[in-house]
Amino acid sequence: MMQRQAWMRDYLIEQGQEALPFVGSSSIEDDPRTVAYEMRIALGLQDGWVADIPNWTRALRELQNRIESIGIILVVNGIVANNTKRKLNPDEFRGFVLVDDYAPLVFVNGADGKAAQMFTLGHELAHLWLGSSAIFDLRELQPASEKLERVSNMIAAEFLVPEDKLREIWFSTYREPEVYQTLARQFKVSELVVARRTLDLGFIKKEEFLDFYHKYKAKERSVPQSKKGGNFYATQNLRVGRYFAKTIKSAVEEGKLMYHDAYQLTGLYGKTFERFVETLELGI
Repeated sequence: MMQRQAWMRDYLIEQGQEALPFVGSSSIEDDPRTVAYEMRIALGLQDGWVADIPNWTRALRELQNRIESIGIILVVNGIVANNTKRKLNPDEFRGFVLVDDYAPLVFVNGADGKAAQMFTLGHELAHLWLGSSAIFDLRELQPASEKLERVSNMIAAEFLVPEDKLREIWFSTYREPEVYQTLARQFKVSELVVARRTLDLGFIKKEEFLDFYHKYKAKERSVPQSKKGGNFYATQNLRVGRYFAKTIKSAVEEGKLMYHDAYQLTGLYGKTFERFVETLELGI
């Protein structure tokens, strides 16, 4: 990842790109609501943007597209390299961010659920705004011990589940038997994130949250994991990063990057790389 980021940084500087203004633009002392608002503005997202998107998959893809559109390298991968037998365990880590003024890189564990990936993206974006690299490993959605992590979680929660919007909805839904499921569909995050948010805002007590948490995890473990495959090249777009891949393609076409180096940077070789480049043009 660091090799990929280093090449991207050098290439962008050579092309005359200016440093990205949002990296490190906020402070750990800033109001999380303000930082979350600035993140939405930078990404071109309105308050409540996700409510009209029909499902988690499309919501996640929309957020991914917005992130790449402002110059962030985004990599989503649920396995070690391209070894399908070595999956990344979401219980061990959910993602990380490498902060850079020109080529910031966000990695998300693709083995995690789509709703959980939404929160990981929000968390890593918060780190970019605060200008600090980190690995994200949030267990039981409890506050992290370090202030930086606590603030990043607060920013991510406000970014995805704005307090004003949740307050508006809560009092008309809290008596429903599946209230967290209802709210999760509204905000396109996991039920755990919504439950944690209601705890932080004082809508429920900690005992109620922990009771829900343990029941949720037990139910989650009882659901068999899907083994359905997908489009290989669409998957590579996520593993390589569409923004990064398009930059590689341009550099190769301009003669500023040799094919051998492009192969190493993408992990794709020969005909596979050529086909991958074709799919970028087709928008797969």
